[in-house]
Amino acid sequence: MTIVSLIILLFIAGICGALGQAIVGYSRGGCLVSVALGFIGALLGMWIANALGLREMLALNIGGQTFPVVWSIIGSAIFVGLLSLITRRRVL
Repeated sequence: MTIVSLIILLFIAGICGALGQAIVGYSRGGCLVSVALGFIGALLGMWIANALGLREMLALNIGGQTFPVVWSIIGSAIFVGLLSLITRRRVL
């Protein structure tokens, strides 16, 4: 994997994580948090898809690595939803 393909992969993961946060309506952090959520969402989404026997939808091949875009968005939305339930905002 080259540095250009890594940057592209990080960019796509950031977009998927940001979309997951936008779906839930709960945003904590900035760009790096969105990238991390994109990767966590990809892992969680593919795990859910494999458990339910579903196939990969819209998987991008970047530098020899496949990145499941749809499952990343769904997985990051689920993960952010769980985080929002655990960490509630404090009212002062």
